[in-house]
Amino acid sequence: MNLTSDKAYELLEEAEKMNPGRWVQHSKKVGEAAARIAERLNLDVDKARAMGYIHDIGKRFGKKAIHTIEGYDFLKGLGYDIEYANICLTHSYLNNDINCTAGGFPSPKCKGYEFRVNFLKNHEYTIYDKIINICDLFCTNEFVTVDRRLIDIYIRRGVYDNTVYHIKSTIALKRELEDMMGCGLYSLFPEIIESFNKKHRNLYHEFRNH
Repeated sequence: MNLTSDKAYELLEEAEKMNPGRWVQHSKKVGEAAARIAERLNLDVDKARAMGYIHDIGKRFGKKAIHTIEGYDFLKGLGYDIEYANICLTHSYLNNDINCTAGGFPSPKCKGYEFRVNFLKNHEYTIYDKIINICDLFCTNEFVTVDRRLIDIYIRRGVYDNTVYHIKSTIALKRELEDMMGCGLYSLFPEIIESFNKKHRNLYHEFRNH
């Protein structure tokens, strides 16, 4: 069963009532960002937007939930096409590797660990998987640069032995998609460029005033 972006948005708003938080606005931004990239690549824009909206849907079950596996089980249980459930698993991990993630190495004691490891090893990442991966890494409640997003994540979650691996993999994915698009990622998001320029104009004026 296909999941439209309208229905995905409804699921997201329903989830917000169960577990409100910054993750909801982040998910909306990921949906918007994915749609822009999909349009550039002549892909299904509505499909990309829907995947962006629901990639974190497992967080509806609360902060203690393993949101990747919870989201996968939830969407699969609703009967939607498996690729929508898959995005809940793939969005947190790069390189088909459960250890290529932010926040340190996942614990083998966590729910669905062995399933996630085997799934990632055997899953061929689609272009939509890759789009949601990168969008997840430059969206907060707004569009930001990848480095600003990564800094935000590492401040909140800490730095671990796999952090450099995750950073390098993020940069590689960004370059891969830019090569496919034939343009820089931020050229599709003038908001990022304007925010960057505004910040530096403010710093310049602050320096001049001192």
